[in-house]
Amino acid sequence: MSTPIRYPMTVAGEKALRDELHKLKTVERQRISAAIAEARAHGDLRENAEYHAAKEQQGMMEARVRDIEAKLSNCVVIDVTRLEPTGKVIFGTTVDLLNLKTEQRVTYTIVGEDEADIKVNKISNTSPIAKALLGKEEGDVVGVQTPGGVVEYEIEEVRHV
Repeated sequence: MSTPIRYPMTVAGEKALRDELHKLKTVERQRISAAIAEARAHGDLRENAEYHAAKEQQGMMEARVRDIEAKLSNCVVIDVTRLEPTGKVIFGTTVDLLNLKTEQRVTYTIVGEDEADIKVNKISNTSPIAKALLGKEEGDVVGVQTPGGVVEYEIEEVRHV
């Protein structure tokens, strides 16, 4: 028997998934059920586009519910605010970096795959930059392989926020 995959999550990531699951079960299920019932009332289901669209939505929504439930049942919630700061990059930390070539600064928070959102500088722990950073410490220089070549960053600060 294989060990289930463990999904690391931040406290905020777990809450967001639980909130999404609650909405899917309490709001979306009822909305889709009502759409199916209304489409059924229109008669012949074989040529009823609204019915087929609603059934497809229902299938996708139920698949998402199962996916979230599986992840939540196998998640490991990591609250870095409860850990003693050591200056080492670990899951959940916020890292300030200096690009050594361009001298541009960037800040990333290392989160789980479901939480990753580059628009708000949250990167997946499985991304190339996160993999390069994990385990390193403030002051270290890390090379990150990008499509344009290796980019070197200095880790300026590691925060537990």
